[in-house]
This record gives sequence, structure tokens and C-alpha cells, in this order.
Amino acid sequence: MKFRNAFWQGIMAGLARARGGLLGRARGRPAELPAADDLLDACRTLLRTRGEASVVTLARDALDTFGRLAAGERRKFFEFLARDLGPDPKALDAAITGYRDAPGPETAAALARAAESPRRELLGLLNTAPNGMPDLLAIREALLDALPDQQALQPLDDDFLYLLRAWFNRGFLDLRRIDWHTPAFVLEKLIDYEAVHEIRDWEDLQRRLATDRRCFGFFHPSLPDEPLIFVEVAICRGLAGSVRDLIFGEVDTDPEADTAIFYSISNCQRGLQGISFGDFLIKQVVHELAAEMPGLRRFATLSPVPGFRAWLAGSSRDDRLPGGNDLGDVESPEWPAATATGDELQARLMRLCAHYLLREKRGRLPLDPVARFHLRNGARLERINWMGDPSPSGLAQAAGMMVNYVYDEAQVVANHEAFVNDGRIAHAARIGRLADEAAAGPPAKSAAS
Repeated sequence: MKFRNAFWQGIMAGLARARGGLLGRARGRPAELPAADDLLDACRTLLRTRGEASVVTLARDALDTFGRLAAGERRKFFEFLARDLGPDPKALDAAITGYRDAPGPETAAALARAAESPRRELLGLLNTAPNGMPDLLAIREALLDALPDQQALQPLDDDFLYLLRAWFNRGFLDLRRIDWHTPAFVLEKLIDYEAVHEIRDWEDLQRRLATDRRCFGFFHPSLPDEPLIFVEVAICRGLAGSVRDLIFGEVDTDPEADTAIFYSISNCQRGLQGISFGDFLIKQVVHELAAEMPGLRRFATLSPVPGFRAWLAGSSRDDRLPGGNDLGDVESPEWPAATATGDELQARLMRLCAHYLLREKRGRLPLDPVARFHLRNGARLERINWMGDPSPSGLAQAAGMMVNYVYDEAQVVANHEAFVNDGRIAHAARIGRLADEAAAGPPAKSAAS
């Protein structure tokens, strides 16, 4: 029986909680102060158990126990999973030999079974617990915190990521429009999770959900009231170059609006780090908006350039800034106040930003993470906007620059293939000219781009 009914799920959750309390007392240790050994015992029992009712109860007990572990005890638990619950080396070696000796479907299947670790099975069993997914994501968050100091835990995270990608497959995601009539407990999550442009209060949120705005999010059945990711969109005429105008401007339901501007995309669940939802979200929202508003002719972003200021500072410090180190102390909090006149600085930074986006690479791909995301999805780098975000964070990350990427349905596939196969960046001709001019150094006279 699959306990899909909420009534039965509630019964099983109650049994699991009751059993957890009894186990804590039976072990002679306060329930609120478990040790890693308690959880290891529960997991070993879970792996041996075959009855579904018992599995559900044991899984709930194990998740509750993890939630009460101190940080050091959690590390011990992770070490056990990584060290002791990997594939059996002897069985794997035998399966490899069997496939080499007689390659075929049966030996291939045997090899696949031998390569699957018991910890992957354990994580799957833990997911049978009522309302278990939030706890599993909390475990993954704790694992991500431990990974930088314990690289030996990487195989455990690899198994976690493998399963999460299957559980959060695109087919299970539910696209929902979020508006002012959405339940307040969901709207509160938008305020909490907004990662690009802070939502200051409920009035700010209401403006972002007005009639000339749209907000969409992906949800999952195991987290029905928790957005996985959401995107904020402005409906306007022409490309937008100022995020301040988008966020704080007056409501303007323009009947001749022809452009949808995606100006903020926020991932909400750190436990799902490494799983990409943004590309699916943008593409589906484009279809939704095109169906709702046939007059829309252009779908574009107003995106940050989060690595630009750091690149400027590093290049200046290392004396490798294209065109010479003429920007002063880029790392100073007062920069660029005393560096150059406004028009000269604008012209210089526009050129350097174009160079950064087109020429600075990590391997074959752009150094800038936002550029990598949109270009991989088939967008075209269309325009660089001077002081598109003059907020303290916008200045600190990108010297105020913001960028428009355009999603042209007729070119998306070709742009994507050129980028992933050859590293070629689709871009407007004027951005190419700016990048070419970057090496020339400061302009001889005032210029605006």
C-alpha cells in the first residue's frame, strides 16, 4: 500500500512520532540529546526492514533524530555514510569482470546494481517518511556546510544530487502564477527568498505584483507551499535599463506594451543547490506570457553582472586591465568618486564591461556566472546599461552595470548550440565594438555609449 492518502499519512506520522519518543526513553538517553550512534542504529535497521509500515515509521524516526543532533554528531553521521555505505568493492569488481567477459544487457544490469551504493537506498527510504522532503533538504544543507572541510564526503553529496535530480525532475514541477491573491504564507516566502533585489516590505511586494508585473514560481508536490524558484517580470514598452525604475516606478498598464523584462530570478531551496530550474522556468513563462498577451514581441532580461567589480579590482591590482590601469583604487569604498569625470568614466567602464562579458573566460565559457546562464539558454547579449543598478550592492558587485539579454525564439536554439559546442557568444554588434575599443584605454574626449 502506498499511503498516498493524507489521512493515512497523518496516522503514520503520528505512529512515527510516538515510536521516536519510546525509543528515546528505551535507550536511557534524553530524546532531545541523541548521539550519532542512535541515528546509525536506526539507519542500519531501516536498511534491513522490508515492511512498508515499519519503513515509514523508522524513516520518520531517523529524520527526527538527525534534527536533534549537534553539529559534531552530524559530521560523524556523514562520515559513516560516506565511508561505510559505498558500493561493495568485491561485488563491483566481480560485476565489472562479468561484463568484460560477457558484455550484454544482463551483465550490464548486474554492473549497475553493484555500482549503486547502499547510502543511495537509505536516502530513498528516508524519503518515504511523511513530510520527509523538507528534512532531507535540511540534511543536504548541513552536508553542504561540512563539505568544504571534509572533501571525503563528496561521494555522499554525489548520491544526494543524483536522487534529488530524479525526484525534482521537470515533469514533477508545477508552474504557478503568484499574485496579490496568493496565500500570505507563500507571499512571505518571496520576501524571505528574494536574492537579487531585496523586497523591503509588503508595500514593495505589492508593487512587484501589480497589474503591469507578473511573478511565476515552480512548486513541487512534496513541498506544496514552498517555491523552488521564482521569477519577477515587468511588462513594458521597449528594453528597460534601470532596475530602480522597474521596482519603484508608477504602475503603468501600457496597452502598447511589447516587451517582457525578466528582472529577478531567485532560487529558494539551498538543499537543491546544483539542480537547475531557471532555464525551464524562463522558457515556460515565455510561453505563458505569449499566450496571455499576444502583443508581446520581445522577451528580455535586466540582469546583474555580479563579477565585474571584482574583475576590475583584480585586473587593476595585477596590472592587466585592458587599456591601462587608469581607474584608481577600484577596491576602495569611495571609488569611483575621485577617479574621473562622469562621462569619461562611463565610456571607459562601458567598454571594459563589454570586454569582460565577451573576452574574459573560465575555460571556453564567460567568467561571469549570469552571462553563462543566459547564453547557455540561447539568449543574445543585447545591451549594457550604465548605472542600471546604483544601489550599494549594485555598485559593489558591478559598478552599477546591468545587462539586457534577449530571448529571440527564432534564434534561441542556434545561439544555444553555438555557445555549448563552440563557446561562441551571440551579441549585438555595438557590444562587440565596445569590447574592441576597451584596449584603447581612456577616451580622448567625453563619450557616451
